[in-house]
Amino acid sequence: MPSAAKILCIPVPNGFDMKTLKWNATITKAFDEQKLNTRFYLDRQQYVMIDQWCYDTATLWYSKYFPYLVLMHSMIFMVCAHFWFKFPGTSSKIEHFVAVLFKCLDSPWTTKALSETMYELPDKKDLGSMTGLDASLTDMANASESSLTDKSIPIKSMSFNNSVSKAQTQKSSGISGKQPLTILDKKEAEQAKALFEKVKKFRIHTEDGDILYTMYIRQTVIRCFQTLCVLSYVSVLTPQMRYIIHCRDDSHSTGCSDFFCIHGLLRLYEMLSFAYIAVIILYSSTCIYSLSWIFFCKLKEYSFAKVRKETNINDIPDVKNDFAFLLHLIDQYDSLYAQNFAIFLSDVSENKLLQINLNYEWTEEKLLQRMSNNSQNKCELHLFMLPGLPSSVYELQNLEVLKLEFISDAYIEQPISKLSLLKEMWILNSTVKVEEEALQFLKKNLQIVHVRFERPNEISYWIYSLENIRELFFEGNFHPDSKTAITLQSFREMENLKALHFRSNFAKVPIAISDIANHLYYLSIHNKKNKLTSLNNIRKLSVLNTLKLVECGLDRIPSVVFTLSNLQELDLRENNLTGMSEVAGFQNLKKFTSLKLHYNAIAVISPYIAKVTSLEHLNFNKNMISEIPSSLFSLHRLKYLTLAYNYVSVIPEEISKLQELLVFNIEHNNVSVLPGELFCCAKLRVLILSSNLIQNIPSAIGHLKQLRQLEISDNKLSNLPADIGHCPFLKRSQIVVEEDIYNTLPQSLREILQEQSEEV
Repeated sequence: MPSAAKILCIPVPNGFDMKTLKWNATITKAFDEQKLNTRFYLDRQQYVMIDQWCYDTATLWYSKYFPYLVLMHSMIFMVCAHFWFKFPGTSSKIEHFVAVLFKCLDSPWTTKALSETMYELPDKKDLGSMTGLDASLTDMANASESSLTDKSIPIKSMSFNNSVSKAQTQKSSGISGKQPLTILDKKEAEQAKALFEKVKKFRIHTEDGDILYTMYIRQTVIRCFQTLCVLSYVSVLTPQMRYIIHCRDDSHSTGCSDFFCIHGLLRLYEMLSFAYIAVIILYSSTCIYSLSWIFFCKLKEYSFAKVRKETNINDIPDVKNDFAFLLHLIDQYDSLYAQNFAIFLSDVSENKLLQINLNYEWTEEKLLQRMSNNSQNKCELHLFMLPGLPSSVYELQNLEVLKLEFISDAYIEQPISKLSLLKEMWILNSTVKVEEEALQFLKKNLQIVHVRFERPNEISYWIYSLENIRELFFEGNFHPDSKTAITLQSFREMENLKALHFRSNFAKVPIAISDIANHLYYLSIHNKKNKLTSLNNIRKLSVLNTLKLVECGLDRIPSVVFTLSNLQELDLRENNLTGMSEVAGFQNLKKFTSLKLHYNAIAVISPYIAKVTSLEHLNFNKNMISEIPSSLFSLHRLKYLTLAYNYVSVIPEEISKLQELLVFNIEHNNVSVLPGELFCCAKLRVLILSSNLIQNIPSAIGHLKQLRQLEISDNKLSNLPADIGHCPFLKRSQIVVEEDIYNTLPQSLREILQEQSEEV
């Protein structure tokens, strides 16, 4: 802009007072008019120079730079207002939030799926946090219908309106009064699953910090400070602007020292300044209001209490930090957005909605194809890694065994009462909740339950209330520190529990077994090579008849077992036993019949074993025994004797005393000769002699009229005696021997043995 447009100057006439802008009274008009005119006859270039000189030196700086100040202030305000949209740590969260919010509002789960749930699952009663879900879904659907339209909804301008504008549209399917919507298709269901996951991840990420909240406070404080500073000096300097300016040129370069100047843009600047002051006051008011909103509202905490009350979805979590701050911001426009967002924060809502798709995918026909008969010839259904329990399971009325493995959130409802044959359930690394009516049915019907878990809190408490259960299996570690005693829930309600199995890491036998001491007959503890240091609680098991302590790190037979007067069987396999001198203690247990010590390091069978005259079953497999003591043959009731995988070289002749012996297993030893007395055990049914050094099978084998199984492979045999044919119950399929050695039998005998096998 040329200086002439800014300021115009002329020399001040003699007698003109620049302060009062009037002529002095003492000066008359009798001065030489020619001289006066001469003073004003300056060269044009001199006027331009004086205009520029006076503009630079005499004009108030605020008057000169007012337009540039306004431009600079506007740029600073714009930067402060939008900095957090450009800063990586904040802009990424805002953009992600807007994207997720848009997807939540546009998702079929908020309208179509909620309405489907409302119609498909009416009047469901829930357990715990799932109570009243259907009513909440109805409210959600009605709210979505009433507030969302088919037209675009512009998001109200706010502190982050530039970003939220990306989520301005929300479409809603019309919900008719009584007409249910169709089930979500596969694509919609997959999108909804992905959206639930996105919301969860976004919540975890934004709740970890408060950078959005901090940056918003800082920018608001800076804007408040800036507006106050601008307002203070603009208010002071605006009244100081002058229309008439006195300019003095001491250099006398034009022959004049004082000049009379007029600022041509002053009136315009004055009006703009006052308008600018008004705008700044308005802007500062909004900044102060924002600060009051920040400091008087807890923006780092957001409660869905109102939503939970209105919808009865009780598991919607309150949020904090940046996630809470973003929800407070969106609430300034419409709280319904946060309410719809809350749907995707609820695990109950997710599980219930996924149940619709689960039922659609897992039909009764598909489940029937997965059913099979197990080893016990029971009708079994094994469900693996499903998001829940399909409702069509309740239609399988022939189901006897239900296995749930890695089911993230199974919910058993009242229709399970249709499964009158269901007696056994496996809960393997699964979380199972049960409706109250369904629990009453399970209490009466379930007899066998298997539970496998990673952490103790995964065990559902309702399991401890199954009053008719007969057999219970627990598998999992209760505590990483094996020296810590294990705490279980009370077994008092399990009045019919007879057998209890543990596969865990106990340091002490749980005290909870005392609750069932009067009716527990079978106790098995597989401790997975963890040292079991205390068994005192076993003393209370007055009716226990079978005790298995497997891989418990025992180095001796625990004395506490001798107090169990009704004990019939003791299994101590896979421990660290090196001796069995305590065995004499069993003589006081009149009902004791079975001792299993296989997979230990026992080198010598204690002679005191002869005192346990009630023994019928002895198992010494996988030990270090090299000799069978004669005291062992004093056990005239012995029916099962197994000494496989040891170092025995001689079978004593006293074995003939075991007239009740049914099974004799001595495979994988160093036996070279079979004594004839062995074949005096007339009741012998199973004889296992494989992997020894035997060179000859005596013909006396024909005396074993009850023999049904003979294993003699991997020896040094050259032939078999034809007397084998005198064993009427022995078939070809029950003779385990090399084919070339078997062929040494007469042809006629082999045909007879083969025919007998085929008949069987």
